[in-house]
Amino acid sequence: MSHKIIQPDGWLPAKGYANGVLTKNGTLHIGGQIGWDANKEFVNGGFIGQMKQALQNIVDIVEAAGGEVTDVTRLTWFVIDKSEYLAKQAEVGAAYREVFGRHFPAMSMIIVAGLVEDEAMVEIEATAHLS
Repeated sequence: MSHKIIQPDGWLPAKGYANGVLTKNGTLHIGGQIGWDANKEFVNGGFIGQMKQALQNIVDIVEAAGGEVTDVTRLTWFVIDKSEYLAKQAEVGAAYREVFGRHFPAMSMIIVAGLVEDEAMVEIEATAHLS
């Protein structure tokens, strides 16, 4: 077996990339997820709503591969507005815990000038290890 493309049921297909790639050793690489739903429509709620949706998308991909949120070992966040992120720390934490619970993988955050989708405020990529 080489690698397997992971696409949650009911999601519109990704164009030019894969949402998830599961390797034969159980490493799941999850492409950058933004704040849109399975129909590629942005959710309401500004930065917090998009962040929560991006995290939920990661969970959906992990579960589609047969894993669970605690299999996620790394998150890399790309944020376009550092000041908004810092101003909403309490909301960020609460929204994070709603999706990921008290599971805290290794994380990095990078402040960027923009993302491919103009409406996107945050993009999060992940790595998970499934046994």
